[in-house]
Amino acid sequence: MRQAPCPLPEKTVEKRFLTPAETTCLIAENGKRVLNQSLSRTLMLSLLAGFYIAFGSQLATIVTHDSAAVIGDGLTRIVAGSVFSLGLMLVVICGAELFTGNSLLTKAALHGHIGWGSIARNWILVLFGNLVGSLFFAWLMFHSQLWENGQIAERALAIARTKAELPFFAALIRGILCNWLVCLAVFMATAARDVTGKMLACYMPIMAFVASGFEHSIANMYFIPTGLMLAGVPGLETPGLSWGGFWANLVPVTLGNILGGVIFVGFAYWYIHLRGTKTS
Repeated sequence: MRQAPCPLPEKTVEKRFLTPAETTCLIAENGKRVLNQSLSRTLMLSLLAGFYIAFGSQLATIVTHDSAAVIGDGLTRIVAGSVFSLGLMLVVICGAELFTGNSLLTKAALHGHIGWGSIARNWILVLFGNLVGSLFFAWLMFHSQLWENGQIAERALAIARTKAELPFFAALIRGILCNWLVCLAVFMATAARDVTGKMLACYMPIMAFVASGFEHSIANMYFIPTGLMLAGVPGLETPGLSWGGFWANLVPVTLGNILGGVIFVGFAYWYIHLRGTKTS
């Protein structure tokens, strides 16, 4: 029996959103960019993604630094997730290369558009760019001295310490759950055909992962180094917060992010919609 072609959306029809099958195929087609995109372009876009996620991270820290005493921990988590979603909105709408979202490149490899080596090279470069961008933004925020107002420094330190002290397996599981939602957000944003739809698609899953307490590797590249910088300020010393704790968090969270995005979104929707279809 002849295989059905990949169901790309009809360009002649005005649509407000794509079906899951069309979205899956479009993501697989878009994965071809890693074959033609220069390393310098990829690096620049990954730096931007590091900045954008850090924008959301610092906003969540500042907005919620004193809110728990007023509205409680639950609503504070929702507020933090709501403002943090700015990061993915900037990535999706303005365009940037985010390591966690690039888990969906596996659709292109599974469908034969690109090789697994191309994905590995992209992930390494994008992860490096995201890290540099996040660290630079953390440095900017530290020298902005905004943390001197109210209890912002204490809030930033508490976030960093909590993350750095997570056990390996807990960090791994939280990383899986996080990127499952992040990749679903990217999936829905790809399906949306206008900016408003893309913003809403980014908002709900991102708010959910932050409010739930899941772990995002790129966000942690901002949160923990920011705490480490603040811990060097006299009077803000935080025992147990170290660069070793940063790496002890980043490794399992990154592995979890890969597993969550690749298995539960990348592979799952390729299997449902593209397995057995021919490549073009």
